[in-house]
Amino acid sequence: MKLPENEDDAVEAETLQALESLLDSIHNTQSFKGKWSLMETKLFDLKTQLSELSHFPPNSLSVDLLRSLSRTLSDALSISLTCHSPNLPGGKLKTQNEVDSVSAKLDNHIRDWEVLIKSGVLHDGVVSSLSVSKRETVRIEARNLVTLLQICSVDSRTLPLDSLLRLIEEDDKNVLIAVAQGVFPVLVRLLDSGSSAEIREKTVTAIARISTIDSSKHVLMAEGLLLLHYLILVLESGSGLAKEKACITLQALTLSKENARAICSRGGISSLLEICQSGTPSSQAFAAGVLRNITIFSDCRDDFIEEHAISVFLTLASSGTALAQEHSIACLSNLVREDDDMKLLIARKGGINSLKSFWDSTPVVRSLEVAVEFLSNLASDQRLVELITTNDFLNRLMVVLNCGVLGVRIHAAEAIYKLGYNTKTRKQLGELGFIPPLIRMLDGKAMEEIEAAAKALSTILIYTENRRIYRKEPKGIVNVVHLLDPSIKSIDKKYPISILMSLTHLKKCRKQMVNSGALLQLQKLVTMEVEGAKKLQETIDGGKLWGVFKRT
Repeated sequence: MKLPENEDDAVEAETLQALESLLDSIHNTQSFKGKWSLMETKLFDLKTQLSELSHFPPNSLSVDLLRSLSRTLSDALSISLTCHSPNLPGGKLKTQNEVDSVSAKLDNHIRDWEVLIKSGVLHDGVVSSLSVSKRETVRIEARNLVTLLQICSVDSRTLPLDSLLRLIEEDDKNVLIAVAQGVFPVLVRLLDSGSSAEIREKTVTAIARISTIDSSKHVLMAEGLLLLHYLILVLESGSGLAKEKACITLQALTLSKENARAICSRGGISSLLEICQSGTPSSQAFAAGVLRNITIFSDCRDDFIEEHAISVFLTLASSGTALAQEHSIACLSNLVREDDDMKLLIARKGGINSLKSFWDSTPVVRSLEVAVEFLSNLASDQRLVELITTNDFLNRLMVVLNCGVLGVRIHAAEAIYKLGYNTKTRKQLGELGFIPPLIRMLDGKAMEEIEAAAKALSTILIYTENRRIYRKEPKGIVNVVHLLDPSIKSIDKKYPISILMSLTHLKKCRKQMVNSGALLQLQKLVTMEVEGAKKLQETIDGGKLWGVFKRT
């Protein structure tokens, strides 16, 4: 027999000796022969695995597993010796339990060895002494940690989890490497009820870190409802930090309608609203972010009514952190979209005041996008227009219409279009100076911005006095004529046609339209049977001749 060269070799030799001794002992058992026969099969499986292990240099993982296996084999040998006699000194039931227990331990060892062999950790040991790149070093470390998390006992997972957290916090690239090594499904399964509160907290923290990397979000979706189930349990009974981290992950998951509906059906909205009311300031913001995603889907809106969510959002919009306020305003905006009764209800509960407070206190213009969108959604209900205008929102819109954030300008123009439904408001819009910035928006690059501006102008110009203001703008007619081009398919032609039609009563304007190529574009639209094109064409063309004969 080859003598062991070092302590690691001695552990391997000791384990193999214990395995052979147990196999010999099993042949002489008189009690529970069926169970021992089944155990014999497991031992042969282990023997095959240990044979594979001999092809690789020992490392800390394999040596620890060998020591653990050796202890189990020693216990099994002791129990098998008592079964050599049909008379069991400890009694049949006690001995049966001992046999079943040691058999289950062997199952765990087989699983652990299988994980270790398949993980590639043993192969990494072959090259660990060589000079490798930093990326390769991270890959090896990540693979080792993933393996440890799979084969460690429940109580021994804290250290590898701490190491994993340090690794993925260092660099986003480390997150991607760990994900590639299969860490995510392992983490999800650590969230089951068998894990301690500490383990769950660290696990949720690691999952939250992974969820913040866009390139890794596919692994969240792959775990789907199982991950959602565990995260909702964390919301219900986890620590404050665990709840916060769970909300971070849920923000990524609830971009999917299926996941949003699953949270609704499992009572998750109630837990999230509770965090919005009594959680830490940061957890309130993250919980509101999850709810912001869910409120987008109309299927879930009834759940918010049942849970009295409006009062929670209005309170948080006034008293939460800047991010919590932004998310709350967005939630309210989503809830009122396409629901006039909801608009009126939220307005009556103080929604206008909450919006005004948020709008005036927000230092970052980009954060105002949700506020302007909320205003636009409210403005579509004509019953609220007077309330909106008397609260000085026209002046607020005028300020943001000139800002550098595209989304804010688009929602502002859409709000102007909806607010300008009566003569009084149209007159105010003209007097407050909305026409020049809207004309400048017609010269923008984003089609959505251009159409929003055209819609707003088509409403404003219904008021006759506003046309005089419009005519003073050098590019007013040129920019609108350009929008008649049929190749610009994303612009609804009824808006530029309406704008031009409102200006055709003046010869000077008609001439500008002709010189800008309006007749050529209108002929194409007439051929395409676009509504209003023929009437505008005839008005411009006929009006030009009429103007020549009238003046003497």
